[in-house]
Amino acid sequence: RIEYPPYQPRIREEAGKDQIFDGIRKRWVALTPEEWVRQHFLQYLLQVKQYPASLIAVEKEIRFGELKKRFDIVVYSRATKPWIVIECKEPGVVLDQKVLDQVLRYNMTLRVPYLVITNGHYSRAVAINNQTLTEIDALPDL
Repeated sequence: RIEYPPYQPRIREEAGKDQIFDGIRKRWVALTPEEWVRQHFLQYLLQVKQYPASLIAVEKEIRFGELKKRFDIVVYSRATKPWIVIECKEPGVVLDQKVLDQVLRYNMTLRVPYLVITNGHYSRAVAINNQTLTEIDALPDL
């Protein structure tokens, strides 16, 4: 379970739809339940873990051969190599093997040492060492 820091998101209504400002992407995005989780987890990364915003990417496209997918969050190392992949789900989605498999597929391309899945209420993180997954209790310091 993650204790999120205090956060006052910028929210507006546009054409009858709620939007939230994403400080990493520097633009307004649709305020969906998954986006709410993503924005709060980003605040955790920035405020609690103190990862620099310049080393965080949100919703970028990756390719698996002909297939195109978008990851939720990637944190890069100080050497600008992908370091942590984070998959956000809306609250209520069970963090089961199916969700873990999704982030593992992303990692076939990104090859990071850490993976995280979260639904806003709960998060699971694993370290990958020699293709072995080990559940960890906290994200590493940068």
